[in-house]
Amino acid sequence: MSESKKETMDIMIKMVIISAVAAALLAGTYIPTSEQVQENIANAKVAILADLIPDAASFENVEGSAVDEEGNNEILYYRATDDSGNVIGYAFFKEQPGSQGPIVVAGGVDASFSTVKGMDVLSHEETPGLGAKIINPDFRDQFNNIPLSALALSSDDGAIDAITGATISSRAVVDAMSGKISEIEGAEA
Repeated sequence: MSESKKETMDIMIKMVIISAVAAALLAGTYIPTSEQVQENIANAKVAILADLIPDAASFENVEGSAVDEEGNNEILYYRATDDSGNVIGYAFFKEQPGSQGPIVVAGGVDASFSTVKGMDVLSHEETPGLGAKIINPDFRDQFNNIPLSALALSSDDGAIDAITGATISSRAVVDAMSGKISEIEGAEA
């Protein structure tokens, strides 16, 4: 075997060994870090729910029959309870198609389904400078403590002013909120 072929083989063997070691190290760190990531996501969700319904002492998962990737029952929504265990509201996460992609909102409603407690946008793919304004306080704060009967765009006789040039994004948020609240109200009836 020529000297250059031998050098090439040596380099290839070293690359295979380095790749195998790197793969083993990645595999060894994946499981503990993925568990930590899941724990961080769960903690972030609790913090978001607490912002939406600040009077709640705890949030009880209401699970459906569907199972997620980890084998856990899907969480449909959360019952917010006070220190005595009385239900004071409901909170949820809802994904809704927007103008450019999915919009994920978090929302809350009081126990009598008469007042929207608040809304927050967790993620979106809307157009910067237009639909992306759904995360701005000017839009988001319109959902704080409004009557459920007013949960519609002002063009539809509601209390929510659409973002100029981003009616589809604005409507998607309103539809996510009203649709999920209706679903919860039906389940709790």
